[in-house]
Order: sequence, then C-alpha cells, then structure tokens
Amino acid sequence: MTMALELVAALLLVGGGIFGVIGSWGLLRLPDPMQRLHAPTKASTLGVGSALIAAAVSIGLTTGESSWREVLVAVFLFLTAPLSALMLAKTHLYRSIPRASLPPAANGADWATHHGATPGNSGGPAEI
Repeated sequence: MTMALELVAALLLVGGGIFGVIGSWGLLRLPDPMQRLHAPTKASTLGVGSALIAAAVSIGLTTGESSWREVLVAVFLFLTAPLSALMLAKTHLYRSIPRASLPPAANGADWATHHGATPGNSGGPAEI
C-alpha cells in the first residue's frame, strides 16, 4: 500500500510539473492576451493543485496522519483561479473591444460586461 501511495504522489508531482511547463510555454508563445491568460490559469490550477495533493499524500505517508491544509489550499486554488481569470478577461473585454463590434446578446439585453455604459461610447474607460 505504501508503494502505491508513493507512486501516486510521484505521478502527481510529475503531472504538476508538466502542467507548469505547458502553462509557461503557453504564456510565452500564444499571441493574443486572452489566450495568454488561458494557458497559465488552467496550467497553474492543475499543476499547483496536483503538487499540493501530492504533498498531502506524502505527509500522510510519513506521519501517518491526514494533512488537510494542502487539500484546503488546493480547493481554494481550484475555486479562485478560474474566477480571477474571468475578472481579468472581462476587464480585457471592457477596455479593448468596442461595444459596437460585439454580436447581440441572446436575450436582446446588453452584455453584462458593458451593462450601464452609455450608448455613445465603446463601453470602455473615458478618454482623457
């Protein structure tokens, strides 16, 4: 049983490292800011999350007790990283893409990102 848990921890660490390398490569190579946001967000969530779970398994093997701190940090990361990426994407949409160039929303209402913007401007910040 110990050998199987050590193998699981090793596979999680290797998988986390692979996801970290892929996310870094995507950050450097992808051309669009939205694509550059997507690559490291997904990779860091999976990479750091798997490394934290591997640490929890390893601590459980060495001490014989369960380590919930690492699991809770991983859960927090899984919940907050996609939300922060969403907020960054909405900010990019609000500041860079003109409101008039967006397709109409499905229900006929305004896009949530541009809600409350005056019809005459792009929905972005005021020009100085």
